[in-house]
Amino acid sequence: MRNEFTTATDDPLETLGLDHAQAALYTAVLRLHRATLNELAEAMDGPVDKVGRQLQELVRLGVVDERSGEYLARHPAAALGRLIAERLDRLAEESRRIDSALGSIRGLIRDYDAGRDYQDGPFPVELVSGADILYESVVGMAVQAPRMDICTVVPDERTMNDFVRKFADPWIDAQERDLLTVHVLIPVATLALPGVRAQLQRLVTTGGRVRTMDRLPSWFMTAGTSVAGLPAQWGGNLPDHAYNFYLVRAHIVVGVLRSLFDELWNRAVPLPWGRRGDGMMQVIRLAAQGMCDESIARQLGVSVRTVRARFADAMTELSAQSRFHAGVEAARRGWLG
Repeated sequence: MRNEFTTATDDPLETLGLDHAQAALYTAVLRLHRATLNELAEAMDGPVDKVGRQLQELVRLGVVDERSGEYLARHPAAALGRLIAERLDRLAEESRRIDSALGSIRGLIRDYDAGRDYQDGPFPVELVSGADILYESVVGMAVQAPRMDICTVVPDERTMNDFVRKFADPWIDAQERDLLTVHVLIPVATLALPGVRAQLQRLVTTGGRVRTMDRLPSWFMTAGTSVAGLPAQWGGNLPDHAYNFYLVRAHIVVGVLRSLFDELWNRAVPLPWGRRGDGMMQVIRLAAQGMCDESIARQLGVSVRTVRARFADAMTELSAQSRFHAGVEAARRGWLG
């Protein structure tokens, strides 16, 4: 007898755990709805014992019922729904295992770096004096290994003033030459300092990134994956220590500081500049001058609805509960300067 059911297999069934033969047999049971073992063996044109084993597996999977020597098809929605749920549970468990494995990678990397540093012997620590040497050293390292990522923290106004007046230009120039990319964390209060906005805009325009926080723990930096800069005293800034600092060439030290930087970076707030940020700052500034929504809309050439939407964006960005609170927070962050 020609087997009219063997061509009815469905790839999704195999995906759910049924092999080719089981999928064909399940389709046969669905079409006959109720049949004995011998009837199904005849329909499948296969040995009775083999078809019997396949039927028992379908019963175990819960897609076929056995009653008084007959095999009945369960409704496909219920039968396959159970298989799908079980498969999703297995996928979820596998996903959890993958997440666990990914979470362990950091620890494995630390062990790897510690082992490499151990085999290399004591890692070099260089005491450096002078800010010029610091910034020249960074550019020198970038020249040898382009394009290098620089991550640095500017902890206070004195350090920020020095960065803006003396040292931003060489790093901006190095970014323009495609030698390095700078990521900087700064205190939000320093945005109001003279010249800061102009230099930071240049830094961002040439490829750098800047975020702000209320407080930062100390000055430090990482240059690529193998060099870190540390202050002579943690918690201090560069000017307080006359730019005496340590250059440490050890992957494990760089890894620890980079992890700290990444943690701070994820908590920090992006600069409010750019098209959306400029719109928010415009309405805040004009409101601070006592203008109403309608006057602000006329001044900017936009609708009142747009003005109110920008206020809503600003309040969300500044975590403000009211427009007045938004104005206070915007002034603190230097938006109105």
